[in-house]
Amino acid sequence: MKEIDVSYLKRSTATLSQALELLYASDVGSIDYDMYRSACIKEFEIIIAQSGKLLRRALKPYFPSSQAVDSLTFKDVFRHAALRSVITLEECERWLQYRDSRDTTAYDYGADFAEKTLTLLPRIIGDAASLATVIKQQQQQQQQQQ
Repeated sequence: MKEIDVSYLKRSTATLSQALELLYASDVGSIDYDMYRSACIKEFEIIIAQSGKLLRRALKPYFPSSQAVDSLTFKDVFRHAALRSVITLEECERWLQYRDSRDTTAYDYGADFAEKTLTLLPRIIGDAASLATVIKQQQQQQQQQQ
């Protein structure tokens, strides 16, 4: 099994964390605030996409073929991960909520919606870091079993 590289997910998580700190330190309505809010939303979208791709790769050993995993929808990837105890049911529910929020950000770039999405960011930072750790641990366990 090829190694799953979670470094980009970790980097995106660190970037989001820093951008969120800078956002909180900015005055609402300022150019800085708008700029950091945009950076936060973009990193949020990147983290969601990366997480789905990495988790899809981590699930491949549980399926009879790569094509079976590749045919899963984003949400089904997370549901299968919860069924196999890769992530908890609570984490799965949050990832599904993140995805719903991300789907809306793709069509609604208004400030009001962005502000609602900001409430999810502290949680996704922790969930993304946890996911990176779980994927690496799972991969190490599988390598030891081989």
